[in-house]
This record gives sequence, C-alpha cells and structure tokens, in this order.
Amino acid sequence: MSPRLAHLDEQPGNSSVAVKLLPLIGIVFVAFLIIGLALPVLPIYVHDQLGLGTIAVGLVAASQFAASLLSRFWAGNYADRRGSKPTVLLGLAAAAVAGCLYLVSLLLVSSPVLSASILAIGRGLLGGAESFIITGALSWGFGTVGQQNAGKVIAWAGTAVFAAYAAGAPVGTALFSEYGFVSIAVVTTVAPLLAIGIVVPIRPVATVPRQQGSLRAVLSAVWLPGIGAALSSVGFGAVITFAVLLFAERGWESGWLAVSCFAGSLMLARILFGHLADRIGGANLALYSLPVEALGQMLMWLAPYPAVALAGAAVTGFGYSLVYPGFGVEVVRRAPVENRALAMGAYTACLDLAMGVSSPLLGAIAAQGGVGMVFAVSGVLVLLASVAAMKLRYRQPIRVGDHA
Repeated sequence: MSPRLAHLDEQPGNSSVAVKLLPLIGIVFVAFLIIGLALPVLPIYVHDQLGLGTIAVGLVAASQFAASLLSRFWAGNYADRRGSKPTVLLGLAAAAVAGCLYLVSLLLVSSPVLSASILAIGRGLLGGAESFIITGALSWGFGTVGQQNAGKVIAWAGTAVFAAYAAGAPVGTALFSEYGFVSIAVVTTVAPLLAIGIVVPIRPVATVPRQQGSLRAVLSAVWLPGIGAALSSVGFGAVITFAVLLFAERGWESGWLAVSCFAGSLMLARILFGHLADRIGGANLALYSLPVEALGQMLMWLAPYPAVALAGAAVTGFGYSLVYPGFGVEVVRRAPVENRALAMGAYTACLDLAMGVSSPLLGAIAAQGGVGMVFAVSGVLVLLASVAAMKLRYRQPIRVGDHA
C-alpha cells in the first residue's frame, strides 16, 4: 500500500470526527450566539433608549469588529505558546466580563454618554473574546482530529458561527422586546460561565515544546490564501449589507429573505460538502466554488424578479461556503506547525480587513451606479480570487518546521 493510501486509512471517519469536534463546535456556537443576540437590538437600545445619535450607534457596533481584528494575532500567538484549551477558557472568561460591563452600563443610563462608553468597552472586550475562542477552538480541533481533517474543522466551526447568528437575531429581538436590554446582558454574562463548565473537563490536546516559529514563514503561508479569501468575502459582504436595499430599490418586498437564503444555503453546503477540502485539496475546492459564488452575484445583479434574486443569494451562499475552508486548509498545510494558530488568526484577519474596506467602497458604487451594480462589481472581484486558487494549486505547500 502506498504511503498516501496508508495515511488516508489512518484518518478517522466522519462520524468519529464529528463526535470529537462536537464539544468544540458547541463552544463556538455559544460564543457567537451571545454576539448575535445583541446585533439587532444594540442600535435600537443606543438610539431610542439612551437617546444618542447614529454616530454613537456606529461607534458601539464598530468597537467589537475593531477589537476582533486587532486581537487576531495576539490570540493566535497565545494559542501557539500556551495551548488551545487555555485560549478558549480565557476567551470565555473575557466574554463573561463583557456581560458584566453590559450590566454596569445599565446602572448608568442617567448618563447616556458614560453608559454607551462602557457598553462600547464591553462590546470591544467581547470582540477580543471571540478571537480567542474561535482561534483556540480551531487549533484544538486541528490537534484533536489531525491536520488531514482541517477542512472539516474549519467548515463545521464556520457552520456553527452562521447558525449562531441565525438563531441569535430572533432570540435577541424577542428577549429585548419582552425583558429589555438587561436580559441580553444577563445571558451574555451567564452563557460563557456555563460554557466554561463544559470546557474544563475536556481533555486538552497534548502540546510538544517547539522552537519559536518564523513570522516570515507565517506570512508566506497566509498571504496568498488570505488574498483569495478576502476577495471572495466581498460577495458575502454584498449580500448581508446590500441585498435588502436591492429589494427596496426594485420595489420588491421581504428583502430579508435574501439573507436567509444565503445563510441557509451556506450551512447546507458546509454540512454536505465540508469534507471535500480534505479530500480534493483546498485550492481545488476554492477554484471550483468561486465561479458558483460569482454566478450568484451576477444573478442578483440581473434579476428581473425577486425569485431570481433569492436564487442568486442562495447560489452565492453555496459557493462562498466552501471557499473559506478551501483557502483555510491551504493555510494550515503551509504554515509552520508551531505557528498554525497564529496563521489562522492572520487568515481570519484578512477577512475582517476585507469586510471593513469593501463595505464603504461598495456603498460608494451603489451611490453612483445603483445597488444592482454592487453585485456586478462583487462578482468580478470574487472571480479574481480564482487567480490565488490557481497559484496555490500548482505551488507546493511550505513545510517549514512541520514535524507533526
């Protein structure tokens, strides 16, 4: 038997991998659920109940995403040095503290600016906590089921993120309507503490002392997949930011359905085909998926009827769902083993940066050429990511310091 076939025979089956990853995926779901709970209600709370303007709303919301971006490298380095389990535990503890800051802000509603400032600090701390939790969980997953199953780890963790956002929005809205913002604060405080109780008994991945890796090697492993993932994420940003506006501009109702179609299709594709990155290679999977995502964007641009636009959103989600784990597998395969968590943090930071830059640029395009033009431009940018996939396909993985 060839070494490659023997290696494949050693891989755990899908059911075995799922069982081993289930606790970690559950932790990711909890972390992003408490983030998603507040997303639909924060603007209303800050604007209507604290009586502050849209600038304050934007600052409170932006604090989380800015903190997530700035903490990616710190979280990755911490996981590589201290281990994945301590990283997850630190993230959950920080999330609970963020919930406490929410509660403190409620005590100061008579001073709206001070209350919003503390709320922004809490939201920022939650963004940092998210970086530690997702980075630690991915690193823990790689160590638990092996690098050969990296695609499953990335795909299923991403599915948990989108499922949490999908559940968080209606649950958060219902809690806020019934009990006010205090209910969001309490859940944000208590849920991470319960998750800590789940994490503590889980057996950590054994760590082997290694020499410090090369930052240059990490950047070399990340930059090309990172560019590909960043370009592909423009399609994701276009749907979640501009789909509702597209429906409104064309006189169609229920624009929110486009976002639901996108998210539902994405989760379905991850569940059914998330393993393909490990089987056929991440670059190959990305190369096959990018035209699908671009097709979905073009359908939304040219849609004469709402049904076509909804189909375009679903096709976009289906294609994009497999691009992120595809490029992510290439990062894992190329990064020095002693810095894989740092590499994944840097990879995720590429998506954060792309979302932050592309949203205002697409907004400017919408102002000049109409909302439909956003999806035409996005589709072209998504196709450009194929160049990165093709280069990765024909470039041998970098194996710097890989002794795993």
